[in-house]
Amino acid sequence: MQKDFSYPLNIDELNRHEHHYHLQADALQLKTLTTILQVENVKSFVADIYLKLDIKQHRLDIWGKVEAELELKSVISLENFIKKYETPFAYYFDTEATYKDIKEMEQGINDDVPDVIENGKIDLGDIAIEQLALVMEDYPRREGEKFYFTSEFDEETTRRANPFAVLQKLKK
Repeated sequence: MQKDFSYPLNIDELNRHEHHYHLQADALQLKTLTTILQVENVKSFVADIYLKLDIKQHRLDIWGKVEAELELKSVISLENFIKKYETPFAYYFDTEATYKDIKEMEQGINDDVPDVIENGKIDLGDIAIEQLALVMEDYPRREGEKFYFTSEFDEETTRRANPFAVLQKLKK
């Protein structure tokens, strides 16, 4: 858990009403996010997060949207470019489950598995960062940029350099 863009929330302090939280990173937090997300620069980061606690169902629903503008380095041209992200999300926590309970649940591949609340707290900053990280590309490139590979060897050279070519000759 990082601490510079942290918005801890104690679940015991929530009531049944819907809650709205607006998180916007300041200049210092943008530098922290740049390090966390391992990008060239985070220009802006805003998250609108909604929570609704259902005490009887032991369920905390979380949904919202994260918007960010990132400066990324293209893996093809190695030039920096700006990309905007807008990612909606929704999931839920089981307020009474433990990791052991979740592990023991019988679940199918398409089942929605709840997250676990640790020590009665969640961190809205971590949730927002995670949601952005989930949609970021592992190998960013500009829109329309394509990678073309051309071998330095022609087909004949490649065939001769093949170590199994010797075995092929022995077989004949």
